[in-house]
Amino acid sequence: MNPLNEFAFQIYPYIALAVCFIGSWVRFDKSMYTWRTGSSQLLSDRGMRIGSNFFHVGILAILGGHLVGLLTPHSVYELVISTPQKQLLAMVVGGVFGIVCLVGIVILTVRRLFNPRVRATGTIGDTVILLLLLAQLLLGLVSIFYSAQHMDGGVMILLGEWAQHIVTFRPGAADFMADVAWVYKAHVFLGMTLFLVAPFTRLVHVWSIPVSYLWRPYQVVRRRQPALRYGSRA
Repeated sequence: MNPLNEFAFQIYPYIALAVCFIGSWVRFDKSMYTWRTGSSQLLSDRGMRIGSNFFHVGILAILGGHLVGLLTPHSVYELVISTPQKQLLAMVVGGVFGIVCLVGIVILTVRRLFNPRVRATGTIGDTVILLLLLAQLLLGLVSIFYSAQHMDGGVMILLGEWAQHIVTFRPGAADFMADVAWVYKAHVFLGMTLFLVAPFTRLVHVWSIPVSYLWRPYQVVRRRQPALRYGSRA
């Protein structure tokens, strides 16, 4: 047993997830007014709209794909699609939305680093989290080229088994990561690190997804007042 592999893929995920959940709860309880995205759109709108939209569309699609792909048992999805077909689908969909997300995050990163007003009012944490997300996205895109070298879906099964062992608190999860390529290991480890740092950065706002926004009624800003009639008494 490799102790480093055991720590990185059996112990570290639980540390990262515990810090994420407990740290987010403590931050909401103790520092509620810091629970926000810290948007800089009012400082400068240049590049914000397209960069933010591309990034959020891409990242939401990628996260959804990862959740379904990793946590759906092999025996379930094989009723609909074969393992090689699932891998090809993941590569195509992940590649498309990965590029969309990459365009968005590059725009946001350049804006954060080189727009004087945005840079002056931002924090080191804002820049670091953008760079971590950029690195994670690039690792994901690079992994597509590695996946193209083995289209049998074997590695996808190993990654899925690792994720399912972690979320069901079963031992032996690290064994599934022992022999996969470095790019998958780096991608998983950095993903866990993003969970670890999330409570201390603006990423914490993902817990506040405004789902009810989709069906809430229109907000009344100003009611129409009846016209006043002026006259004189006889």
